[in-house]
Amino acid sequence: MAVTQQEIENRLWDAADELRVAMPEAQYSSVVFPLMFWKYLSDTWEHHHQEFLDENDPDSLSAEEAREIEYRDYQSFEIPLIYSGTVAERRASWSSILVTITQPGLGQRVRASLQAIETANPDKFSRLFGSMTWTSEEVLSGEVLAAVMQAMDRTPKMHEGNMSHDVLGGAYEYLLKRFSDGSGTRAGQFFTPREVVELLVEILDPKGHESVYDPTCGSGGMLIASANLLKAHGGRGYTLKLYGQEAVPDTAGVARMNLFMHNLTQFQVEVGDTLKDPRFKKPDGSVATFDVILANPPYSLKWKPWTNDPRALGGVAPQSSADWAFVQHMIASMDPKKGRAGVVLPHGVLFCGGQEAAIRRRVLDDNLLEAVVGLPANLFYSTSIPTAILVFRAPGTKTLERQEGVLFIDASKRFAKAKNRNILTDADIADVVTAYHSKFDADGNPVDPDGEGGLAARFVPTTEIVANGYDLNIGRYIKQAAAEQEDLSTLIDAYNIARGERQKTEQRMLAVLAAAGIEGFDE
Repeated sequence: MAVTQQEIENRLWDAADELRVAMPEAQYSSVVFPLMFWKYLSDTWEHHHQEFLDENDPDSLSAEEAREIEYRDYQSFEIPLIYSGTVAERRASWSSILVTITQPGLGQRVRASLQAIETANPDKFSRLFGSMTWTSEEVLSGEVLAAVMQAMDRTPKMHEGNMSHDVLGGAYEYLLKRFSDGSGTRAGQFFTPREVVELLVEILDPKGHESVYDPTCGSGGMLIASANLLKAHGGRGYTLKLYGQEAVPDTAGVARMNLFMHNLTQFQVEVGDTLKDPRFKKPDGSVATFDVILANPPYSLKWKPWTNDPRALGGVAPQSSADWAFVQHMIASMDPKKGRAGVVLPHGVLFCGGQEAAIRRRVLDDNLLEAVVGLPANLFYSTSIPTAILVFRAPGTKTLERQEGVLFIDASKRFAKAKNRNILTDADIADVVTAYHSKFDADGNPVDPDGEGGLAARFVPTTEIVANGYDLNIGRYIKQAAAEQEDLSTLIDAYNIARGERQKTEQRMLAVLAAAGIEGFDE
């Protein structure tokens, strides 16, 4: 009987919960995902091995012939034998280790098995399992590791004959969300809330056989959502060519496992700092280009600015914030014929001055920005600040109706309250997507305002944005947003003025105190 989603999710969480005595919830993923994927590989290999045995007579074949037939017709990867000298001791499989689970050195045997699988399948599983520091007895005791494995072994067999990839992938996503819910701000480094991903993918609308790239891919959720959306729309999600880069090696491993669990094999996930060392390049050394680029990069990341980089359109982002540098990289990565990009960033990118303003001006002058979608506050695990989606199109690829202007959509009040954060409902997502595809009249207002689901939207000509000093603050262009919240840039200006006055007052006070011989009031 097929395994239900609820059943596998409950069993997997029971296994993860065994770690509560050893580490905080924020670290569960580094242990649970490698073990889960190892079990999936082992169960799948053994399932196909049994099919081989059922349909062939191994006794009539030499070892070489049997291996050739099995790996040609039945297996898509190898679970190798582990040797001691010239003697094969065991196979690097889950079941082989499970029978020795009470013996000392469990972590070492698990590590040796995972490394053997990586080595035997370099094209598929190189560096897949991450650093594996948890296999050390000092990090995770053999007793706790055994308890986790025994609990996980109570899950049904994880192979296609017993459960669909939809169930398996859903279970993986369930754990990702569960770990994120319990780990607070640290979750933002690998997990973007599913509904935000769905909204971004719906807007960019990947088509069959297109390339999709996430330069800060985390656990790979945006790449998987792209394939899922194409499938939901009647297409073939597996035809997408998926590319991702992630700075944290263990998180990149999580992404690779996640993609495999969803039965997506046309992917390449590289490790490295995208701004410093982009791993996808053309033969001439320039960055590779893709049909769809989407990202939720780390916000206001301090970085080492470029000194001579062709990606620096309009200038170089300041050291204090790499937000616009990520945008510049994504713009450089857009296919010149049909490339489009969407990125989630804090509102500061819409109005900050200095170097960021210079970049923003160039992007607008080049007619690259298509839309700005204001999102609610407190959507993310890593920050409570409001964010916005910025949508870009390759030069000359905007539709005729979207030329020389920017579409603004205010969805800041569209959310439902959940346990730890706000969420976008399916209706909220649908309304934003409808507004994005709407027609607008000569004044920039929706032709069918009743069809916007209550969202305020306006198409603003570039001339009006230029008249506002290239400020993209949503409240400048949508009355509803302006009425519901004060102009954020005005608030920041007021804060900076008040802060400066306070500092001057404190300096005068300290000077008076020092003149009076009173000490101990130093800042």
